[in-house]
Amino acid sequence: MNNHYYVAILAGGIGSRFWPKSRTAYPKQFLDILNSGKTLIQSTFDRYASFLPKENIFVVTSEEYAGIVQEQLPEINAANILAEPSRKNTAPCVAYIAFKLAQIDPAAALIVAPSDHLVLDNAEFERVALEALGFAEHMKSFVTLGIKPTYPNTGYGYIQHETQAVADNIYQVKTFTEKPNTELAKTFIASGDFLWNAGIFIWRVEDVVRAFEKYQPEMFEVFAAEQLLFNTPEESNALARIYPLCTNISIDYAIMEKASNVYVIPSSFGWSDLGTWNSAYETLEKDYLGNAVAGNNVMIIDATKCMVSAPHNKLLVLQGLDDFIIVDTEDVLLICKKENEQQVKEYVAEVKRNKGDRYL
Repeated sequence: MNNHYYVAILAGGIGSRFWPKSRTAYPKQFLDILNSGKTLIQSTFDRYASFLPKENIFVVTSEEYAGIVQEQLPEINAANILAEPSRKNTAPCVAYIAFKLAQIDPAAALIVAPSDHLVLDNAEFERVALEALGFAEHMKSFVTLGIKPTYPNTGYGYIQHETQAVADNIYQVKTFTEKPNTELAKTFIASGDFLWNAGIFIWRVEDVVRAFEKYQPEMFEVFAAEQLLFNTPEESNALARIYPLCTNISIDYAIMEKASNVYVIPSSFGWSDLGTWNSAYETLEKDYLGNAVAGNNVMIIDATKCMVSAPHNKLLVLQGLDDFIIVDTEDVLLICKKENEQQVKEYVAEVKRNKGDRYL
């Protein structure tokens, strides 16, 4: 194992599209969405622990979730759980881990990765990740992992790359595009030079700190002013001063879309971002009627192509529905057409307006 390779697992999101199972107090990264026996963050930790030193695995999360992370990942050093004082999207948390690591190991190369994605082929993922780390180190560049698309998904961002490889299966990035409409997604797929954006980024810490200085000078300055307090008892006080001054912006917009030395590795390792109930449906095993069931006490009668999630201790009998999402929890039952899955966030907002925060 290379002692200069690190990962920052980002685990601060609230997972509202997996409501009502995912709640603000206990979001989806801490749930066993797929009934695999492990939560999503546990699976993510294990994936990286197979090829990185455990002491080099960091988790960046919200202050309110730090205790849950410690509980679910007892192997991780408590000092490696970085608690953000507020949610400001992914750019500030990348700056946080980069400035912190720069004090610990100036030669560090870093993977930044979501905590709640699915990878089915861990061996292939390890191969690609190590290839990306080596390339980023050698070329002093930024690398992202792109997923070879299998259909025109409108819920993912897309990466367009040059047609000529700069190294074996490594291409320079031309454009990043946020979630397109169906027609545009079909055009992307047909062109052959677009990939799904997996949101996994690799770089040398030195290079990403320099990129903040160039592309986000205001954010760079507030972190640089406090950087000597990182890895000291004053770190949390420093963060309390830093975060109110940070822009709420993603690392994609802040750095990746502006930098010129960004490369992508087209990859196939059984990836899903598990962003919606429909993505869980695509991943789970189906019965002979096309139903995907997460729950041990579900009876299905004449229902087809449904996504069902229910508590193990509760009998759920489902009859006559076709292409629905059914999620049953202790205090909420969601029944929603699968085609409307992208509107779950709107339903959550409506619940908040009508019922307050009780069910969130």
